[in-house]
Amino acid sequence: MMHVVLFGAGHVGHALVKVLGTLPCVVQWVDARDELFPDEVPANVQVEATDLPEAIVDEAPAGAYFIVMTHDHSLDFALTQRIMRRDDFAYFGLIGSKTKRVKFERRLMERGVAADRLPEITCPIGVEGIVDKAPGSIALAVAAQLLRVREMTAGLGLPALKKSRASV
Repeated sequence: MMHVVLFGAGHVGHALVKVLGTLPCVVQWVDARDELFPDEVPANVQVEATDLPEAIVDEAPAGAYFIVMTHDHSLDFALTQRIMRRDDFAYFGLIGSKTKRVKFERRLMERGVAADRLPEITCPIGVEGIVDKAPGSIALAVAAQLLRVREMTAGLGLPALKKSRASV
């Protein structure tokens, strides 16, 4: 079963939780802004209102699916840097443009992340070909991408995943 760690309780995060709530997965939904979480969430969603979201990265199980879509570029980068310290995640998606990806890659390499690890970051996120930027459309595209990664890696283990991720 997929263990999804979703950072960000904005409009896209809300839309994604609604979709993930219908899938066979466990979702940790993380944001410091407690007031943004709805009163009720799907049964498979666990709300984590914390001022220390980076700690959630370290506590996630091996094979986790990380999705970073916060309201703050500096927080996105801090989470990205923390996630890239791990080498056991199934998926790491970062919301943003190709420009954001280039900026983050440069900063990561300046901080010692090897260039050959950068393809492990999926940014922009979502299956290719869906250009609609509405929260619901992004949510469906990301959920489809998670399912595709899960199907591609079923029974293959993490080493095979890293080789196959570029074709997702």
